[in-house]
Amino acid sequence: MANAPTKPTSPVKKESSSSGMFATLTIPICLLVAILIFMFILGDSSHFEGGDVEKGTPDIFGTVHRGGFLVPLIMSYLLIVIVFSIERLVVINKASGTGNVDAFVRKVQSFLNAGNIDAASAECDKQKGSVANVIKSALKKYREMELETTLDVDQKTLAIQKDIEEATSLEMPMLEQNLTVIATLVSIGTLTGLLGTVLGMIRAFAALATSGAPNTTALSTAISEALVNTAFGIGTSALSIVMYNVFTSKIDKLTYAIDETGFSIVQTFAASHKNK
Repeated sequence: MANAPTKPTSPVKKESSSSGMFATLTIPICLLVAILIFMFILGDSSHFEGGDVEKGTPDIFGTVHRGGFLVPLIMSYLLIVIVFSIERLVVINKASGTGNVDAFVRKVQSFLNAGNIDAASAECDKQKGSVANVIKSALKKYREMELETTLDVDQKTLAIQKDIEEATSLEMPMLEQNLTVIATLVSIGTLTGLLGTVLGMIRAFAALATSGAPNTTALSTAISEALVNTAFGIGTSALSIVMYNVFTSKIDKLTYAIDETGFSIVQTFAASHKNK
């Protein structure tokens, strides 16, 4: 008995390499931009009273500058989250296709119920995107199995299911790329901010210990500057959590659309060929 072909009919995507290159370039560029902002914008003498960067009373930008050497690192985290969020938003929207995914699924299901496979395939051409690619691959396999004469209905149904799984495995990982970066920044953003605060507090109390007489004003200023790191770190982590949950929710919705439509294709094939 001949075995059903298992090679998926959707083409292998090349976005993974380009996405990896994007990540490789984005991270050092964001770090460089953050350093330049820290040195030449936040550290500009106009943000300090009398133009004295070392001893002048700072405004809010100057206070951030005095937060220490970890401030540009945390700022780079924030820039990375923003850039990667925009990139993921573009990729996921592109994967969704040109129209509403739910409406597309309903149209395909209605064509399947009517037995109009050609119309369902044409709808995939209109929709485009990862969801449409997987569904079109399944419909193509559907047609191939209709012409297959060496397999029984159960084997044909299994071949369609396997094609859907393999096509999904080619499309879906592309959507999850770079999400690990955002997820990682959820933790290290806060931790780096706390590290900066601890180092700032150590410096503040060390200076207080060596000065002899307590200077509450200087101590309060040093503490407020140290807390800048915590503020940046928590803000970065909060944004990372929000964006990560937004993107995972969108990906889950696309995956559910594929599963729902794939199930309809398999059920339609099994129902229409069970007596053949």
